[in-house]
Amino acid sequence: MGSIDLPKSPMVFHPEKRSAVGSRNSLAQESRDQQAEVDNLLEEEVDKVMSHVSSKLPNDVLNELDVMGGLKEKVYNYFNQNYQNMFNRYIVTTEDEMIKKVRNFVDREEMKVLTRYTPKEISTLLDEVGGMDRFNTGEIEKSIVNMYGHLQGHIQRGVNELENLTNSLLRQKTDVGAFIRGENAYSVVKCAFKDNLNKPKTVTEVKLSVNILDSELISPIFHYQVTVEYLIKDLISKNIIDIIDKEIEQVKDDRIDQGLEEFADSEIVFEKMKKVESHTSDDSESSKSLRYRHMAKSLMTRLEGLRAEIDPEEFDQLNIRENLKKIIDLENIRNRGYNTAINSITSILDTSRMGYQYIENLKNGRELIIREYEDTDPKILPDERYSIKMKYYDNAQLIEEQKAYDVQVAAFQVEVQHLWDVLDMVYVDSKFLKRVADYDDLAKIYKNKIKKKIKVKTNDPVYEDIDKVWNEISFMQPAETEVEQRNRTYLFEKDEVKKKLVLMNEKLQDMYGYKYPMQRRVMEERLDFLEQEFNNFDYMINPYHIQTGILLDVDITSIKRKKATLDGMANVLNEFLNGVSKGFQDAAFASFSRRRSTVRNDIDQHFGDPNAMDESDSTPKKDRGQSYLDMLNTPADEPATTIKKEKAPATKSRSKKGVVDTGKTKKPRAKKNSGGLRTL
Repeated sequence: MGSIDLPKSPMVFHPEKRSAVGSRNSLAQESRDQQAEVDNLLEEEVDKVMSHVSSKLPNDVLNELDVMGGLKEKVYNYFNQNYQNMFNRYIVTTEDEMIKKVRNFVDREEMKVLTRYTPKEISTLLDEVGGMDRFNTGEIEKSIVNMYGHLQGHIQRGVNELENLTNSLLRQKTDVGAFIRGENAYSVVKCAFKDNLNKPKTVTEVKLSVNILDSELISPIFHYQVTVEYLIKDLISKNIIDIIDKEIEQVKDDRIDQGLEEFADSEIVFEKMKKVESHTSDDSESSKSLRYRHMAKSLMTRLEGLRAEIDPEEFDQLNIRENLKKIIDLENIRNRGYNTAINSITSILDTSRMGYQYIENLKNGRELIIREYEDTDPKILPDERYSIKMKYYDNAQLIEEQKAYDVQVAAFQVEVQHLWDVLDMVYVDSKFLKRVADYDDLAKIYKNKIKKKIKVKTNDPVYEDIDKVWNEISFMQPAETEVEQRNRTYLFEKDEVKKKLVLMNEKLQDMYGYKYPMQRRVMEERLDFLEQEFNNFDYMINPYHIQTGILLDVDITSIKRKKATLDGMANVLNEFLNGVSKGFQDAAFASFSRRRSTVRNDIDQHFGDPNAMDESDSTPKKDRGQSYLDMLNTPADEPATTIKKEKAPATKSRSKKGVVDTGKTKKPRAKKNSGGLRTL
C-alpha cells in the first residue's frame, strides 16, 4: 500500500479510504473484506434455516409452498434487514455513549497529571474525607449499564421481530401461538380471533386478555385507598419471610456440614412454618407481643385508619402520625408498582413505533386506557388500530364484578326467553285452520290410537304423562359442585342462549319465507339487537376467570394481509410481560437438586453374571426377574404380597425422602365409588 492511500490526518473524509472519517474500512482490519464476511454469515444462517425447514416438512408441501420470490430469498431478506437494523442501532448507540465516556476519561487523565506535584498524604486525605459519596465512579457505571441496557433492548427487539415474522411466514397464518410466546402463554385468560363485521374478508379483530397475578409482579401494586397501616404490615411481613429464608439456608448448610441428608421439598415448607411463631404472634393486644418486635404497638395504634389523605383541618406537621406517613410517602411504596407498569407499557409503545393519540390514566382507580385514535366509532376508524385497557383488581373488586356478571347473564336469559315465547305464540296463531303443521299436531292426532293399541298392551305410560327433563335445545347440565358454584363459567347458559337465537332465526324464515309483514320485522329487529349485544357480552372477560392482579385487555383490528399492528403488539406485550412479571415459578423445579440419597451405584449398567448378587438386595438377579414376571401375570384382585413367597430379612434403610423402609409391602386398597348416577 502506497503512502498516497493513507490519509494524512484524521480530518480526511472518504467513504472507502481506510480509517478516514465516514469510511467503512479500517486499518485494523488489514486485508479483510467486510462485505464478503457479512454475505458468508447470512448465507450460512439462511442455509441452516432452510435445512431445518426441509427436514421438518414433507416434500409435497415443500413443492407446493407458495411464497413470492421463493422461501430462501424471503428468509435471506429477513436476516439481512434485521442484521442491518441491529448493527446500525449498535453503532449509533455506541458512538453517542462512547464519545461521552472518552471525553470524560481524557479529562480525568489530564487532571491526574496535576496530582504528580501533590504529596501522597494529601491525596489520601482527600480520598478519606470525600468518601464513597464523592470520589467514586458510580455515575459512570450507571451510565455504562444504561448504555448496554439500551443496546440489549434494541437487539432483543430486533430478534423478537425476526422470530415473529419467521413464524408467521412458515405458518402462513396468524394464530395465538405467533402472538404470545410460550414462556408467557400461561398468563393468557382469553384470546380470540374473529372476522370484522363490516369487512369479514379483509380485516380481522383480536381480543387478548392477560392476567398477571400479585405474586408474579416484580414490583407489587397497592390500591390508592389502602391504609398506611396495611403498607407497614406488608413490609414487616416481607422482612419476616426474608429472615426465615436466611435461617432455613443456614440450617441446610449445617446439615450438609454434619453429613446428614438434605431436606425434601415438603420438609423445607414445614421447617419454615415452625419458625413463624418465633417472629410473630396472633396476640395483638399485648405490647410485648412478637408482632411488635419490628415496630412498637404505640406507633401502630396511631396509624389505624390512616389512608392516602389527611383532612387539612386535622393536619399537623409535628404530629407523630403525619411524620410516619411522610416516611412511607417518601419511599413511594403506595404508587411504585403501578407507576412502574405505566412507564413500562408507554415507553415500550414509543420505542416500538406503536404511537397513541389518546391516554387516560385513572391513578386513584388504578386503571389505564390507551387508544391509538381518540375516536371510538368503528365506521370512521382505519382498519389498523389497537386499544389497551390495564386495570389492577383486588379481591373485593372481583367479587362485585362477578355479581354484575351474574345479573347480566340472567337478564339475557330473561330477554331471550321472552322473545322465544312471543315467537312461539305467533307461530301457534299462524297454524289456525291448519290440521297438521308440525310434529306436535301429528302426535296430538294419533295420541288416543297409540294409547289404545300400543300402550295398553305393554302397560307403558303414555308419552304425555312422562316428565320432560330435556328441553331439546341443550343437553342436560350436570349437578353443580362447590367448584362450579365458586367459579361459574356460564358455558352451558351461553350455549343455550346462542342455540335459541339460531333456532329463532330459522323459525322466522320457515314461517314467513319471502314475506315481510310487520310482525316479522319487529321480531327480527329485536332478535338482531339481542344477538349483537350478546356477542359483545360473550366477547368480554368472565370475572370468575380472573385472579387478583393486573388485567391487560387488548383489542386489535388489523388487515389480514398486512398484520402490522398484530406484529408490533406481539413484541410490545412480550417485552412488557418480561419487564413487569417475574413469570411462572415452579417451586419444585426451582429448588430441585441432585441429592446424595438418589445417587446409586447401579446407574452405570454393564454386562455381567446374571446370577450375581446386587449390593442393595440379597436376591439373585435371575430370581428377581422371575418375580417381576409373576407380578405381571398375577390377577388384579390378588394381593401383591403373595407374589413373592420368600423374602430377604427386613432391613431398615433410609430412602431418598427420609422414610424408613421396613421391608413390608402394603396391600393396595380398592377404590370406592364416589357416588352413583344422577337421577333425572
